[in-house]
Amino acid sequence: MALIEALYIYDDHNNCIVEQTYRSRPPPAKQLINLFLAQPAPRPSVLFLHDATPPSTVFSAYHSTLLLLSPSSADTDPLAVLEFLHRVVDVFEDFLGAPLLPHKIENNYDVVAQLLGEMCDGGTIYNTEPNALREVVEMPGLMGRLFTNVGLPGSAPSIGSSNNLKVNLAKSNLNSGPSIPWRRANVRHTSNELYVDIVETLSVILAPSGRPLSAISSGSVAFTSKISGVPDLLLVLSAPGGSSINRGSGIMQTMQLPVFHPCIRLSRWRERPGELSFVPPDGRFILAGYEVDLLPNSADNDLPPSQAEKLFLPAGVDMRTSLGPAGNEFEARLTLNTKFPGAPAPSARPGMRQGLSGTSTPSFGFGGSTAGSSNSPIIEAVVVRIPIPPGVRNVTDLRPSRGDANFISWERCIEWRIPTKDGASVDGIATLYGSVVGQLDSAAHAGENGNAESTAQTKANPLLGYYDDDSAAAIDSYQDTSIPPPSKAVVDPTPVAKPKKIEVNKALMPTSVAVSFSVKGWLPSGIKVESLVVDVQKSRGLGDGVKPYKGVKYLTVSKNGVERRISNV
Repeated sequence: MALIEALYIYDDHNNCIVEQTYRSRPPPAKQLINLFLAQPAPRPSVLFLHDATPPSTVFSAYHSTLLLLSPSSADTDPLAVLEFLHRVVDVFEDFLGAPLLPHKIENNYDVVAQLLGEMCDGGTIYNTEPNALREVVEMPGLMGRLFTNVGLPGSAPSIGSSNNLKVNLAKSNLNSGPSIPWRRANVRHTSNELYVDIVETLSVILAPSGRPLSAISSGSVAFTSKISGVPDLLLVLSAPGGSSINRGSGIMQTMQLPVFHPCIRLSRWRERPGELSFVPPDGRFILAGYEVDLLPNSADNDLPPSQAEKLFLPAGVDMRTSLGPAGNEFEARLTLNTKFPGAPAPSARPGMRQGLSGTSTPSFGFGGSTAGSSNSPIIEAVVVRIPIPPGVRNVTDLRPSRGDANFISWERCIEWRIPTKDGASVDGIATLYGSVVGQLDSAAHAGENGNAESTAQTKANPLLGYYDDDSAAAIDSYQDTSIPPPSKAVVDPTPVAKPKKIEVNKALMPTSVAVSFSVKGWLPSGIKVESLVVDVQKSRGLGDGVKPYKGVKYLTVSKNGVERRISNV
C-alpha cells in the first residue's frame, strides 16, 4: 500500500507555495528542492536522495510552471505515488480552472487545504474523484469572499442549523439510492449532451532506407457527459480485422495495454470485447487509454506486408546531404498524402464503409462531410524540424518551395512551417534547400593530416581562410620577405584540399529530420465508435422522452512524431 508522507508544490522560481505533511518527518521543502536541482538533468520521476535528512526517495511531476515533489523515507509503490501527483493536478484544474498557475493556488488556499485533506488521510490515498470531492469541499462564492474580507462569517462552516440541514440532505441522498463515488448526486442539465473524443498520438521512427523501425500510437478516449440523473451508457468500439460474427477480435488485436476508468464494468469488456458499459461521471473525463503497434510485421518476419497492413503516414520526410561543390548543402523533401485509407471517396455515400487499415468511417450519422469530420479528414499544423550539429555556426540560403523556414540558433534547429489552409488539396511534395557554415577555423583544418605544408602555412598566416589563396599569400610574403612570391605556374589549392573540405562539411550535416502534424477525422489505428446507447431501463432520473445529443470526434496528433534518420556515410 502506498503511503504519502508529504507533498510540496513549487512555482517557476523554485519557491514552495504549498507544503502539506501527512505523516512522519519528511525533509524540509528548501532542502529537498536544493538537493533535487543539484541532480543532473534530465531528472527521472523517481530519484533517491541519500543526502536528505532522512534519506528519501523523491517522486516528481511537472505541470506547466509547477513542480510537484513527494518524498518517502520507506518503500512504497512508485506508480501509486506518481498517479497521486497527477490526480492532484487534475483535481486542482477542475476546482481552480485550467491552466493551473501559481497565483490561482495562492488565491485559493482554503480550497487547496480542503482538497489535500480529503484526497489523502494520514498518508493513505483516500478520495481522488472530482465529483465526490465536490460533495465535501466547500467552494466560496463571491458573497462569501466579500463577507470574509470584511470580517463576517462567509463560507466557513458554522455551528447553527446549516450543519443540521447539510446532514439531513446527506442522509436523504444516501437513502435515495446507492452512492457512486465518481458521480455527484442530483445532477441536472438543461441540455443533455454526450461527446466522445478519441485522440491518438503517433510516434514513428524510420531508418535511412525508409523502413519503419518503430511505429506506436498511444490513444485515449475522452468522454464528456452532460446529462441529468444517473445514466447507464453502452459505448461500442470496433477496429479493422474483426468479422461480422466476432467483432471483438479486431479490437482485441488492435488495443494493446488498455486501461479503464473505475466506472467501466470490466466483466462486460471481458465477455464482449469492444463494449464499454458504465455510469459516467459528470463532466469531462478520460474513459480509457490504450496503445497500438502499427508495424506491419514482426521483426523476425521478412514477409512483405499485405495491402491492409501497410503503414500509412499523412506526412513523410526525407533528406539528402553533402550536396554542392563544397558538400555543405542539403535538401529536405516533405511528402503530404491526404488519401486516407478507409475515408470514403467523393462519389461514395456518407454511410459507406471501407475495410482497409486506418479506417475513419463514421460510426453513426454525426454531421455530414464537412472538413475535419471522418468523411473528410484534414491535415493541419505541418512543421518540419531539422536538428543541427553543434559544430555548425550558421545556416544560410534557406529556400523553401512552400511555407517559411528559419534557423533557430538557441534551439540548434531549422523550423520549416508549411501552410495547409485548404486541407483537402495539400497533396504533393515540398522541398527545402539550405547550406551550413562551420566554425571560422574549419577551413584551416580542412587539409589537416592530408597536406602538412598547407597546415604549416595556416599556422603561420592566420588570415588564410578569410581571403582567397593569392591574397593570403601576398600578405604572407609582405610580412616575411624570406619567402619568395608565388609563381604563376603553381596551382592552388592542391587537389587534396577539396575532398578534405567535403569531408569536414560532412560532419556538419544533419543526422535526422522530424515532422509534426495533426489530422482531424482520422486515426492511425482505425478504431471507431460503432454506437453509443443510453439504457433507459437501467438509468435513473433521466426523464421521459429525453434523447441526448451525441457527438464523436477523431484526432491524430504527432509532435515531432515521424522521425527519419539520415546516413551521412
